Amino acid sequence: MLLCDVKRRAFRRARARCLVRAHRPRFLAAQAASPPRIMYDPQPMNRWRVVAGGVLMNLALGSLYAWSVFVAPLEKEFGWRRAQTSLVFTIAVVTFAITFIFGGRLQDRRGPRPAAFIGTVLVSLGFFLTSLTSSLTFLYVVFGVIVGAGNGFGYATPIPVASKWFPDKRGLVVGLMVGGYGASSAIIGPLATNLIASIGWRTTFQILGLAFLVMGMAGTFLMANPPAGYKPDGWTPSASAAARRDFTTIEVLRTPQFYLLWIAYCLGTTAGLMTISQLVPMARSSGLTATAAALALTMGAFGNAGGRILSGWLSDSLGRLTTLRIMVLVSALAMPLLFAVREQVGLFYLLVIVVYWCYGTQLSVFASTTADFYGTRNLGMNYGALFTAWGAAGVLGPLIAGRVFDATKSYQYAFYAASALALGALAALLIAQRAASGEGSTVKV
Repeated sequence: MLLCDVKRRAFRRARARCLVRAHRPRFLAAQAASPPRIMYDPQPMNRWRVVAGGVLMNLALGSLYAWSVFVAPLEKEFGWRRAQTSLVFTIAVVTFAITFIFGGRLQDRRGPRPAAFIGTVLVSLGFFLTSLTSSLTFLYVVFGVIVGAGNGFGYATPIPVASKWFPDKRGLVVGLMVGGYGASSAIIGPLATNLIASIGWRTTFQILGLAFLVMGMAGTFLMANPPAGYKPDGWTPSASAAARRDFTTIEVLRTPQFYLLWIAYCLGTTAGLMTISQLVPMARSSGLTATAAALALTMGAFGNAGGRILSGWLSDSLGRLTTLRIMVLVSALAMPLLFAVREQVGLFYLLVIVVYWCYGTQLSVFASTTADFYGTRNLGMNYGALFTAWGAAGVLGPLIAGRVFDATKSYQYAFYAASALALGALAALLIAQRAASGEGSTVKV
């Protein structure tokens, strides 16, 4: 019986081979006679979709800049000092900068959505938990660490995505993306102020946490990297840009320009972060009403967003480092003037816009500079390494302001110190420009 089964299987295999040989000529003839099939490459999605997603996500994440709205209610209820509440913002900024590196690494390896999802969940959770605050330590953890980490993961996604989709308009589009972050406080600041006055700061944190969850998830859905080798229609990279290679983070850390950019970024953004962390308390101490102080936050948000978008666009033609040099010089001049005119409402608003504009420029143009110098393949990690400078500024700015105010009951010398640091940033950028030009960089400096 077993022998018969073996013979039958061998017979079937032999018959199948004969049938294939018999029919193969007719199959080949039919294939040759049929019209050729044209294979079309799948068209990439509309690239402006990711811009909408990035702006929406950054509008939620940028609520961190509205922190100063909550300072007075918390100090009033718990009796905390200004240096103590300033430390909340400092912890958030430092955590933001550190976790940006991990978010950037995740974005480089897995795409933007996982990092964006984690960031959205952490920010929303942190805001809700902050509504349960009963101690300073708890506030440091839930707002400083959790909200800060959410910002780090979430903010790590839009910049690399924008740089990859828009090599032809990198400065402008990165500026649009991060402009949403800067503009957030123009919306969140007045909204939170009104909500605090009507329903209290605890319920306000809960409502904002839910709103940020919806906005962040919508932004996450819209984020995606372009196909490998993508180039916009009608755009041909210059010979120098085509020859530019992608650096790994280790290679970036071996270049002298990185450390000059780091110093400039740290010193240059100290002025903006100091003002952001103390704007509402400073305005109130100068005699402005709560409504007028909240309006200053709105003015600053417009300046912040404008600097990110318009200076980003300007840097596409003027050059990245040249744009940065101009803005840190203006910041150095504006900081002492801001304190000097603090009691003249119109001039105060104008100088707030100028300071925030200079600050926003740096958040936009330093990101584009990193992509230009070191490529986009590892931009999440590479810019994350540079972004630690912003984290250091987040320590310097609020610390200087809080300590000076507690010691003197005035912000005067804090603003003078910030001006001096901005001049230090200018010096570092001048050296970085010469170093880049001297090494034959392909970047327009």
